[in-house]
Amino acid sequence: MANEILSYIERDSVVHRLTGATKLICFLLWSFTAMLTYDTRILLLLVVLGFVLFALSKVKIKDVSFVLAFILLFLVLNNIAIYLFAPQHGTVLYGTSHPITGSIGRYSLTLEQLFYQLNITLKYFAVIPPALLFVVTTQPSEFAASLNRIGVSYRLAYSVSIAMRYIPDVQRDFHTIARAKQARGVDLSRNEKIWTRVKNVSTVLFPLIFSSLDRIETVSNTMDLRGFGRMKKRTWYSYQSFEARDRVAISLSALLFIAMIGLFFLNDGRFYNPF
Repeated sequence: MANEILSYIERDSVVHRLTGATKLICFLLWSFTAMLTYDTRILLLLVVLGFVLFALSKVKIKDVSFVLAFILLFLVLNNIAIYLFAPQHGTVLYGTSHPITGSIGRYSLTLEQLFYQLNITLKYFAVIPPALLFVVTTQPSEFAASLNRIGVSYRLAYSVSIAMRYIPDVQRDFHTIARAKQARGVDLSRNEKIWTRVKNVSTVLFPLIFSSLDRIETVSNTMDLRGFGRMKKRTWYSYQSFEARDRVAISLSALLFIAMIGLFFLNDGRFYNPF
């Protein structure tokens, strides 16, 4: 499991004990709240609650360190791109300009621009923890059963379950093919130059694609032979009923969403303007 990225991590925590449908509903409400608002106060609240949830889940940072590093790199690049292509966007949004550097044309740094990019950064930190927790704390079979329980077609629910199970399978295939390539003399380590490594890694992709297509065909044929989809309903081995903790989690997520809507009217828009 340590070598697998974004796969289910089994822990005994309150987050794991929530049903898959509950986690999906909470994640959607949480994401809508973070995406629709630029109010720094509610974004800060989401960031704090996100880290609290991460601690409650008992998932360690090292379990998702690779994904976190990739997202943080993208965050840095995104902030640099915003400043390069729209260095005065913050002043346009907030209607004022408080320079904190000397005059360097359109690239003069302002408090408004910093505040705008701070909100962009907070949006990332508000969404990343619940997104990762949704993936690594949700058992695919139980998630499919929960979706079917709230009215989603079991065919669609089972498709989602297969997709979630497929992530670690692809990773295992990649590592297997990569080891086979290295045994034949293809160097994928850091000893090679970056472009050589990219070229060598690309040689893994075609076998990976073909093995994935073969796996898809095998699964499809197996499901057809077993008559999957012929009946209107099906039973589930992994099913977890809604309990009080699920209702509490959904209620809290709904309250955050309602608070965001309330601040939208209070601020006369999506932006909180301290200037």
